[in-house]
Formats: sequence, structure tokens, C-alpha cells
Amino acid sequence: MALKGKRAIVTGSNSGIGLGVAVELAKAGAEVVINSFTDTPEDHALAAKLAADHGVPVRYIRADMSKGDDCRALIEQAGGCDILVNNAGIQFVAPIDEFPVERWDAIIAINLSSAFHTTAAALPGMRAKGWGRVINVASAHGLTASPFKSAYVAAKHGVVGLSKTTALECAGQGITCNAICPGYVLTPIVEKQIPDQMKVHNMSREDVIKNVMLSRQPSGDFATVEQIGGTAVFLCSDAAAQITGTTISVDGGWTAM
Repeated sequence: MALKGKRAIVTGSNSGIGLGVAVELAKAGAEVVINSFTDTPEDHALAAKLAADHGVPVRYIRADMSKGDDCRALIEQAGGCDILVNNAGIQFVAPIDEFPVERWDAIIAINLSSAFHTTAAALPGMRAKGWGRVINVASAHGLTASPFKSAYVAAKHGVVGLSKTTALECAGQGITCNAICPGYVLTPIVEKQIPDQMKVHNMSREDVIKNVMLSRQPSGDFATVEQIGGTAVFLCSDAAAQITGTTISVDGGWTAM
């Protein structure tokens, strides 16, 4: 229970990578706040289940990550945090000249601007305690690019840059900021991409997974949410106290190519 006494907020965490990170932080003893834009009985039941499974306080707080005021209110309603994991994200695939403007705006708001707002709201409390961890879930697409994903690639590159700036502004204050850059992880957001990619490439599901998605992932396997969560827990540990302003790729060798 290395993180006992620490409060962690994980945005976009009622499924996928965010939920995987929340679970691993809870296993490590942190009090956890999970989040999404919905507010259903299932959301609160999920928080209760995590609390029962891991013996730590877990709350669900609704906040729409496309709205700056909601992002900042999430931090306030949680009572601040020691660990902030900016994970919320959406995806849309289209050529640049056909990319819907409203989709561009939503992706930039949720994938990038939300991290700015939550970080800005969380840092004063971290500084007051002299300890904090900001972990931004970027992507292999924060370090490289793919066609038809202009908004996502732009946002994730921005997340990497924001992580570096946050790290520099917090250097020497007991606060670190890093970006985890996963390759393909089989989550709901990736599942939704598969039919679009099937249409774009006129391929079967199996061929899209093997020849499009995992063609750039030399390991030939999807990363798991548990692996991303474990990386986040490591970044919160004393062993990672001097790791700041950098990226950690969990991508099966994608960015080594």
C-alpha cells in the first residue's frame, strides 16, 4: 500500500485505460476519484465496487472534460489531489480536408485543454504539500503520426509539450510531470476505431488488427490497461522521483522503428 494517504484523480476513468489506472492506484493504497461525463447509478456502483475490492475510499465525480469550468470544478469537488492522471480522450478518423470542425474542437478540448485546466487547478495544492505527481496519458501518437488522425495526433503532441512545461515549472518543488505514451491498447476507444479502419482500408477486422493497427507495434500484441496502470504507479513511487518532463512509451516497440 505504497500510496496510502495519497488522493488520486483519474479523468475519463469509468472504462478503458482510465479504469485500469484507477484500479492499479487503488491496489497501491491511494484514495481514488474516478470520473466521466455521465452520472448514472452504474458510475457510482463502479466506485463502490472498487472501494470494496481494494479497501480504499473511491468516489465518482461527474465532470464534462470538454468544459474548462467542469475540469477545474472536478479538482475542487475532490478536495484537491496528490496524484492527477489526465486520461480523458476521444477519437475521430477522417482526412484533414473532410474533418468535421466540431470533431476537431471536441478532441482538442477533451484530449488536450482538459489537462491544462485540471493541472492548473491541482498544482497549488500540490505545491502547498511539497509533493505531487501529474501523469498525462498521451499516446504513441504524441511522438509520431498516422494519417486521418489530425486532431488526435495534434492533441497528443500537445499533451507531451504540456507535460514538459509542467515539469519545468514544478522542478525542485517535489512535483513531477510525465507522459505515458501507450501504443494500441484494446479498449472501447480502440474498438470503435476498428470499423472505421475496416471501411478506410477495405479490410476484415482481423486484417485491420494485424496489418493496420499492430503493423507498427513490433511485439504483435496489444498493451494492457494493467500495464499502463502499473506504469502510473511506478511514476508515483520514490524510484521515479527524478523522472520528470519525459515520456514513457508502452507501445511494444512502435516508436523504436
